[in-house]
Amino acid sequence: MFIDTHCHLDFPEFDLDREDVIGRCREKGIDYIINIGSSLENSRRSVNLAKEYDFIYASVGCHPHDADSCDEGVVTELEKLSLADKVIAIGEIGLDYYRNLSSPDNQLKVFTRLVNLAKKRQLPVILHSRQAHEDTLKVLKENMPLRAVVHCFSGGQDFLKKCLDLGFFISFTCNITYKKAQDLREMVKLAPLNNLFLETDAPYLSPEGFRGKRNEPWQVRFLAEEISKIKGISVEVVAQATSNNAMNFFGLKVNR
Repeated sequence: MFIDTHCHLDFPEFDLDREDVIGRCREKGIDYIINIGSSLENSRRSVNLAKEYDFIYASVGCHPHDADSCDEGVVTELEKLSLADKVIAIGEIGLDYYRNLSSPDNQLKVFTRLVNLAKKRQLPVILHSRQAHEDTLKVLKENMPLRAVVHCFSGGQDFLKKCLDLGFFISFTCNITYKKAQDLREMVKLAPLNNLFLETDAPYLSPEGFRGKRNEPWQVRFLAEEISKIKGISVEVVAQATSNNAMNFFGLKVNR
């Protein structure tokens, strides 16, 4: 079993051949896909994809890049969307002080507001944190207990330990296959298999050998192969463990 726990099939990169891409995922043995909401419009599209395909689930949220435009009306609409069938998480939400496309103050306000929504709806959180680890942890600690996964993990050993100590899950992407990604591979070594998910973040972060091309959810298999090499275990063990983790965390139903 393979589960891509984080991709963006609603993005325009897939507009010309979305059905073909989803068909390839079925053919190549991807059992479940979680399509991630990153804005109000993307969240709507994510919910619609989940309605159309039995093996696709959805999350709803607002990326920190869009925090400046995420007012109370947007949050209200996201809350309504969170009630839709097959919405299994709030995210991606969080903080990004690397690009700072929205002000840090607005990022913090929106992040806190959507964490509160997750608690209200009793849904897990899908986290984006880039060069904002201290503030990310502060908001989360103030709102415990929470179920959370740190998507596209990019932190160091200290941040990893603090996330694991809080009981959070860690999700790596195909960027761990890059030749210069040794620091990330070290984090994979340190992260327990029982706390890992697989994700592609498609259409971004294609694996080594496909760089410069659009990533697709089926390529999560390359990620599993890389983790198996790093940890010295079989791909089958990686696939089964990460799938079990995701099934339990997101409450996915066996429907295939």
